[in-house]
Amino acid sequence: MHYPDDFLNKKIKKRIEDNNYRQLDLFDDGRIDFVSNDYLGIVKEQRLSRASNHQYQWSLGSRLLGGHHRLYENTESKIACFHEASAALMFNSGYVANLGVLSAVPQRGDSIIYDQMVHASIRDGIRLSHAKHLSYKHLDCDNLERKLKIAQGNVFVVTESVFSTTGDISPLSRIVQLTKKYKAHLIVDEAHSIGIIGQKGEGLCQYLGLHQDIFARIYTYGKAVGCYGASVVGSERLKNYLTNFARCFVYSTALPPYNILQVNHSYDVFPTLTKERKYLQSLVAYFTARAKKSNLAYSCLPSMTHIQSMIIPCNSTVKKVAHKLLNHRVYVKPLLSPSVEKGHESLRINLHVFNTYQDIDILFDALSFILNDFVHEQVVTHKKPAQ
Repeated sequence: MHYPDDFLNKKIKKRIEDNNYRQLDLFDDGRIDFVSNDYLGIVKEQRLSRASNHQYQWSLGSRLLGGHHRLYENTESKIACFHEASAALMFNSGYVANLGVLSAVPQRGDSIIYDQMVHASIRDGIRLSHAKHLSYKHLDCDNLERKLKIAQGNVFVVTESVFSTTGDISPLSRIVQLTKKYKAHLIVDEAHSIGIIGQKGEGLCQYLGLHQDIFARIYTYGKAVGCYGASVVGSERLKNYLTNFARCFVYSTALPPYNILQVNHSYDVFPTLTKERKYLQSLVAYFTARAKKSNLAYSCLPSMTHIQSMIIPCNSTVKKVAHKLLNHRVYVKPLLSPSVEKGHESLRINLHVFNTYQDIDILFDALSFILNDFVHEQVVTHKKPAQ
């Protein structure tokens, strides 16, 4: 007997019709990985394995009700020190951290102004807030200033340092100037810059020396740092506030101690990976040079980071290209609308320290073959019949 949940079919059918229906597929180690977020190879090289064998394995509840542990205090102190802040508060994931800050801090009558390309977790946190919210054009500080002029109450500006879908870098110096000018509070999601940007992988805010002018920074550990969880870094007052008012912190079971140990250990590991960061930048330079001379039917967005993006409009088209790449031993995932703006569907290509120049050559050779073949198919399909 099947449960009568046919009412779910309407939205599922719409997804299928729009060619953006998602399915889980197994990660295949046999293909060239341009998909995972293990940018520094910390997971692939098992650099944190020694941190997993610890006597404390499971959490006993939320941190306010039995789940708190000395490991938390030690690790949060270490995180705050590394990021040159007064305090850090750990959350179960970057998604949850963004949800916690944005749903709890801005109040009714306040304003949130956010880059229109921010991550879904930021948008969801904003939706849970009672504050008014406005978006500004991607990376457009003039547009941001126009929104700041009309904002009311306590004003919060939200951006990513490195954007997760396009790999471009936020103009933080100018944004900080504007937030100071209009007495707004800046919140920066550093998910894709921690471990990568800076001499020790400290992230963009510290690399630019702007961190003392930023209200809250969110560091996610499921990317280059190679483990799980996230931290909100800021003042001691902010930490105390979130401990009391961030519902997804108050009512969530704490991360188990072995997870905290891995985060703690990663803060010993990733700052030392200077050679890896330099090599990753050389891969970025090689990729961008190869992209410029490849003369493909579709072009890559300008990005000087480990996240590269090739715009291939139309869900069905970009899905076909990604599927055909699998036949060339290349694993790349498509970004589909509505996850990205319609017309901006793309292949997101993540570069890692375990990728090689040859891997990039294989990718572009495969793309050249697939896209030329694909364009030829379209020409033949739309060719007028003979008279």
